[in-house]
Amino acid sequence: MFDIGFWEILVIGVLALLVLGPERLPGAMRSTIKTVRSVRNMASGFKQEVEHQLRVHELHENLKKAEQKGLKDLSPELQQSVDELKSAASSVQEPYKKK
Repeated sequence: MFDIGFWEILVIGVLALLVLGPERLPGAMRSTIKTVRSVRNMASGFKQEVEHQLRVHELHENLKKAEQKGLKDLSPELQQSVDELKSAASSVQEPYKKK
């Protein structure tokens, strides 16, 4: 991600110690680490959401192709998408079935 070596980190640490002092440096480091973690978590959540949306879009496109073929003589990829969508639909309907 960043191309920072040991010596650069050491210089930044010494400068931070001189500017902030030994009393405020630990708090500043904790705050910086907390901010970096939250940014990473946000980026990871965004990445997962984009991947999920791309998968949904792919399934939707495959369903359109399958419907155009009349759901017969489908390629293995299209058949797998249709089966996956059918299982998802049945799992959604499961709680609403009357006993």
